Amino acid sequence: MKQLRSHINYGKTCISFEVLFSNRKTMEIAVHPDGRVVVKAPERIGMEMVRARVARRARWVQKQVEYFRRFDPRTPPRQYVGGESHLYLGRRYRLKIRQGGSPGVKLKGGYFYVTVNGNASAGAVKQQMDRWYGDKAREWLSALLNDHLPAFERMGLPAPGLSIRQMKTRWGSLSARGTMTLNLDLIRAPRACIAYVIVHELCHLVHRRHDAAFYKLLEKHMPDWEKRKHRLEMALR
Repeated sequence: MKQLRSHINYGKTCISFEVLFSNRKTMEIAVHPDGRVVVKAPERIGMEMVRARVARRARWVQKQVEYFRRFDPRTPPRQYVGGESHLYLGRRYRLKIRQGGSPGVKLKGGYFYVTVNGNASAGAVKQQMDRWYGDKAREWLSALLNDHLPAFERMGLPAPGLSIRQMKTRWGSLSARGTMTLNLDLIRAPRACIAYVIVHELCHLVHRRHDAAFYKLLEKHMPDWEKRKHRLEMALR
């Protein structure tokens, strides 16, 4: 995948954007909650055509950037120290760190109790938290996929394979071979938001593109999908 950066001028504003060229048929412009503008474009498309498309959508792009900017300041990077708050299924829990005993994480009341052997360094605490989050992600994301899958199986569609991993710019994707990949960080989001991502990707079993038919199907299966999407974007900042 080829990756380039460019910009356009919109009035007195300079809009910088990242372009990802890949083997796809359509161009897609997305504004992420952190303010990044990402364009996904077919390999055959030249940069001038990309810039022209961004220029046509400049008003919308700028409105999205300003919208997300209203929710700053963002959550600072996690330090993995006692008293710090961490998310799980949309709720915040505080860390309590213990030394000695069997390493692991337990969720009780409003706290994550993290036990580490030896020095309770940030790296040691993070390692335990990452392992715990991974186990919970496999449990919850699989269960929520199974909850929403029957409605699509009744349409004669095959069940997708499931892959869960860290993703930098997407909550989920569906490969041409029918594998659904979900972002591990979704385990920090409310269950309603996780369900939105899953149903969104299931709709791609029918419609690969984000066209009118796709959104019609999404609204049929999840009429409040826009509220869930907004909640997801605001929850994991």
